[in-house]
Parts: sequence; structure tokens; C-alpha cells
Amino acid sequence: MVKLKKAIFFDRDGILIYAPVVKGKPKSINSIKQLKFCSGINKICKYYRKNYYLIMVTNQPDFSRKINTKKNINEIKNYIKKKLGLHSVYVCYSDNDKDPNRKPNPGMLLKAKKKYQINLKKSFMIGDRWRDIGAGKKVNCSTIFMDRKYDEKLIYKPNYIINKLSNIYPIIKLNEKK
Repeated sequence: MVKLKKAIFFDRDGILIYAPVVKGKPKSINSIKQLKFCSGINKICKYYRKNYYLIMVTNQPDFSRKINTKKNINEIKNYIKKKLGLHSVYVCYSDNDKDPNRKPNPGMLLKAKKKYQINLKKSFMIGDRWRDIGAGKKVNCSTIFMDRKYDEKLIYKPNYIINKLSNIYPIIKLNEKK
């Protein structure tokens, strides 16, 4: 029998990389020149890499809205994946809330579950917006909300609320039993 594995799902903007805040809400960067990793994220990824699949799941509706190109979004995605040593990356380019992959819909997490045989109940979703928490909740992941004080309502109740990324260490413990 295959032993189910665990994952840490990371949102991109505001968790892995800094997101500019405009009118109280985070915005996606448009080019790799604007990319700046969030404080401590390299260390976090290195610490958890052997025990968890590290997977980025990101909504990038700026493509559908014709604000950015798929080429730019993919260049940013590939750079982040390589620099942080992520196992996989899932991007939803749609701005249609009925798209099964657009968070809070859990499509990207379910694709990763299928590909890697992930046990979602033992996995975590880390995000800074209600959509991230919703996606994690819908598949029974533990959810960690990074409170960046955006001007929007938190529709889903996260399991944990943090105000800096380093606060995930006491939440996501490495159990030494393989």
C-alpha cells in the first residue's frame, strides 16, 4: 500500500513573494524585475522540503483581464519554483469564479493530491486572503492565514492566524517518524 504524503501549499503573492498593496488589497507583480521574496521563505522551504511536498497554488487573473502576459507570469513562476526548490506549481489564469481551479475552489490542490498521492488532512494551505483559506478548507487541509491587514473580509475561518511567516514553525512540526 502506498503511504500517503503531506504537502504545504503556498499562495504566491503575499506568502512566497511580496505583493504591492493598492487600496488595501494585494496586487500581482507584472515582471520578474519586481520580484522580491518574503522574509524567511527560503529558510522555510529548505526546512520543510524533505518532509513535505512544497507546492505553489496561485490565482493569476491578470492574464484573463489582459493586464499581464502568460509569458511574464510563467517566467515569474519558473523563477520562484527554481529559487525556492518547490516540487510543483499550479497556476489558474482565469478570473471566472466558476473555474474549478480558481481559489477558493480547490481544483489546484486536488490536481496535486492526485499527482503526488497527498494526504490532504495532514497537509497545510498557507495564504493571505480568504480565497486561499477557502481552498484549503474545502479539502480539509489545515489552514494558516497570514494576516497582512488587507481591506477585505475573511470569509472562511482559518485553523491558525499568524502575523509573520516564521510563526509557522510551531504549527507545522516535523515529526521524525517516517
